[in-house]
Amino acid sequence: MPDRSVYGSWKWLWAAVFGLTGCAGGTSDSPVDAPGAAKTPTTATLETGARILQDKPPLRALDTYLDGFHFYNGRMSGQMEAHHYCSALNEEVFQCAIFDGNTSSAKLMGVEYIISQRLFEGLPASEKQLWHSHVHEVKSGQLIAPGIPQAAETRLMKNLIGTYGKTWHTWHTEQGNALPYGVPQLMMGFTADGQVDPQLVRERDARMGVDSEAKKRARAGIDTPAIDPGADAWQKGQVWQIKDPTGEHAH
Repeated sequence: MPDRSVYGSWKWLWAAVFGLTGCAGGTSDSPVDAPGAAKTPTTATLETGARILQDKPPLRALDTYLDGFHFYNGRMSGQMEAHHYCSALNEEVFQCAIFDGNTSSAKLMGVEYIISQRLFEGLPASEKQLWHSHVHEVKSGQLIAPGIPQAAETRLMKNLIGTYGKTWHTWHTEQGNALPYGVPQLMMGFTADGQVDPQLVRERDARMGVDSEAKKRARAGIDTPAIDPGADAWQKGQVWQIKDPTGEHAH
């Protein structure tokens, strides 16, 4: 079984390899601008005061940045890049806020929960169909940790490869939605070559200054764990999705 100490390994790597700082790679802007009046000086002043005076432990805990790609469960043609900012609740449960970019104007696009192989194996069969594996995301080089040395990133991916994710998107900005229209949608991760739109990967790599193919080669030595047959249920025709009650926002 793969090492379950994902967070412990990550914190050790962060401190031992390059400290608590590091370039996050190139910037990725949100594809939409939210409508609304510009911030007033009063709002800006209140924000500054809150930034200085208020402690925000849940936000400070989001100290791991991962970038990858998702698609709508049941509709692989609906693909998008997803910027994950994650924290560890313990050694086997992690939570990520997902944004459509990595700048201050990025929109909160959704959430992902990540659990260890051991915890996933204990889930009911009906629950497992909502989760996706991370094996191909890691081995293909699609999933990256921008800004950290390749050796440290490879070590991190070695610990992530056996985990499973449950992802919901609530703001579909890749469709040009300037507001969070519609209902939350269950997302999945890619499981084989030829599924992700190569243009998405090329654009991300150019923007971030990374080479997914080089990362794929660097990860070739990572052991590939067996994937629980209950995960990635869409591959077996078991597709579950929330239907929009208005019928106006098909995803």
